Amino acid sequence: MREAAPPQPEERADERPPGRAEGRVRGWLRTLLRLTSLRLRLVTVFALVALVAAVSVSGIAYWLNRDAVLTRAQDSALGDFSQSLGDRAGALSDDPSCDELRNMAAEVANHTFNYQVVLEDDRATDDRGGDDSTECLAESDPTVFRLAMVPTSLREAVRERRDGASDEDAYHLYWQRINIDGDPYLVGGAQVIGGGPIGYVLASLAAERDDLKSLAMSLGVATGLAVVGSVLLAQGAATMVLRPVQRLSNAARRLGEGKLDTRLEVRGTDELAELSRTFNGAAASLEAQVDDLSERENASRRFVADMSHELRTPMTAITAMTELLEDEVETLDPRIAPAVQLVVSETRRLNDLVENLMEVTRFDAGTAKMVLDDVNIADQVTSCIDARAWLDAVHLDADRGIVARLDPRRLDVILANLIGNALKHGGSPVRVTVREGMTERGRQVTVEVADEGPGIPEEVLPHVFDRFYKASASRPRSDGSGLGLSIALENAHLHGGDITVHNDPAGGAVFTLLLPRDSGPPQDGEDDFADGVGNTPATPGTSEEGRE
Repeated sequence: MREAAPPQPEERADERPPGRAEGRVRGWLRTLLRLTSLRLRLVTVFALVALVAAVSVSGIAYWLNRDAVLTRAQDSALGDFSQSLGDRAGALSDDPSCDELRNMAAEVANHTFNYQVVLEDDRATDDRGGDDSTECLAESDPTVFRLAMVPTSLREAVRERRDGASDEDAYHLYWQRINIDGDPYLVGGAQVIGGGPIGYVLASLAAERDDLKSLAMSLGVATGLAVVGSVLLAQGAATMVLRPVQRLSNAARRLGEGKLDTRLEVRGTDELAELSRTFNGAAASLEAQVDDLSERENASRRFVADMSHELRTPMTAITAMTELLEDEVETLDPRIAPAVQLVVSETRRLNDLVENLMEVTRFDAGTAKMVLDDVNIADQVTSCIDARAWLDAVHLDADRGIVARLDPRRLDVILANLIGNALKHGGSPVRVTVREGMTERGRQVTVEVADEGPGIPEEVLPHVFDRFYKASASRPRSDGSGLGLSIALENAHLHGGDITVHNDPAGGAVFTLLLPRDSGPPQDGEDDFADGVGNTPATPGTSEEGRE
């Protein structure tokens, strides 16, 4: 049997642009690709693999069964038709009539296989008075199957005689599957050997189509169950795999929070167990190193605190002696007077450095405390500049009546450092502005200190509050200790506030102090640093950061 060339398919209309449904699908796919959940990605990969495998297996099974079902149906129908056509063609006369062909078509039509037959014979004559040369057609049921329903390609293939072949092999049985009103049919055609009629058969494949639909539905259900099962298995596998990872993540988070004694329980001998051992080893090493660094830092802090405390007593005596020398400088030999002045100034500078170091050690150790009181900010600024004889060099613009609960001594230290720094490096007049307003943190007091200097270089701005920072390496020594602005910032933080700095486009640097209206309840047990930095006119505690 040979399959005739199928008819050319109709041209499809131009593809329509993607609609809303397709756009939503693409959006879901993009969202899925952006997902970062490892569990979801594992489940998705498992589901996709299971889907591809199930669809592949189902597709192959469906194709093999479809081919087997259709082949069996068409072989049975075409074989029966060929045998019946050959058996009944031998009983025809050499010059059969159309009635004989009709009877033969009715006999060949076998209702067991549910097919219809059309016969055509150039030798037959029409008994109803037709021309002898007229081709006679015999149709078993014209309402179901007519010659016009046979594809042209099939009819041409059936009539074509093979060149050089014997009479028995000159013609073949050809077949083709077609759709009529949406139902599948098998059309076959053959020529009787020895000059007999040409027969065409039409067999319905509806039963096979229904069977294949049932098979496809069963395979679809099996595919869905396989995907659901794979998702459940993937969920279980992901849980087993990710549970140790989650424990590792929690341990790493606790380690990042400073809980250096965090360890993981090691289970099994697989790669995850080895990862847990590695984590425990790293955590133990980190804990040992941090403990060592903490011990060294504590030792350094104790050394600085002890040194500052030990230096304080001799510095008190030295300061008293230098003050006596300063009082007698006019009676001394003019040749040694400059040396005495140098000793006096350097002694005062060393005394300021010792006091600053003691304050820094309190901040680092977390022992710095505050004694809170209701402070009128404008009056506090006025007292600060008046005590240091800065009234002529500082212009105050303050809203009177702004009262905040602060530590007066520490506020004086902050103001002395900011204003003294502005006077020393920016020049007078220095503008001090005090305002009150609402911020994200509640009601706050804002104090701005602006100078008329050239401003601070942009590369220096991030470091102005660093301890001992010098903007110019060529001038490492200056009158200040390099700790004033750092101490001012620590005092602001102690109140729950902050200090920022920027350059005014019109010229000069602007330091902005932000303090809350209420820094909390008063604290008892103030440390013994009674005379803080910048608490006397002679030691304003100004800093060299950002100005060298």
